[in-house]
Amino acid sequence: MVDSNQALLLRKSGHDFRWWAEKGRAAGLRNNAELRDWMRNEHGITGYAQYASSWEMFGYPEFMLRDADELYDGQYAKHPQLRPITDAILAWAAATEGVAIQMRKGYVSLHSPKRKFAQVTRANNTTVDVALRINVPAGGRLEAVKVRAGDSFDRRIRITSTDEVDAGLLNFLSAALEGNV
Repeated sequence: MVDSNQALLLRKSGHDFRWWAEKGRAAGLRNNAELRDWMRNEHGITGYAQYASSWEMFGYPEFMLRDADELYDGQYAKHPQLRPITDAILAWAAATEGVAIQMRKGYVSLHSPKRKFAQVTRANNTTVDVALRINVPAGGRLEAVKVRAGDSFDRRIRITSTDEVDAGLLNFLSAALEGNV
């Protein structure tokens, strides 16, 4: 995630995270909110690209200092019956060229070389959601979901068993991957 956000910042701005942190310090920015506002309002840098400079200036969030196994174990500690669903999806991701897996505290993020295309989240006590950045009409298993303005993850598939990690789901994941390279 760190490498991805640093590369994104460099691609968007032509400057690395150290350059931005130095400029932010010179501008007298004292906290993350000021930095993010300054980068967005004065330089047009938004979203994940901002994180690299923020972490350089103000430190890494606690969850980023944990290893992937610890984060993943924590996601399913109270719901071990759901972990095999995510394990099956991650097996596909690990075997698929061009897919990077990023662990977070509350979800697993799947990335193409360009950007995130899917997010796997334990939704409740019985369900894992796969949110997709995909340009396909909703229908059947693929549900439309209401999202905030500008959020591209407006489709999801709800999964309640490993039997549902099937060719249909994997086809949607492949389509999302292909649409985000």
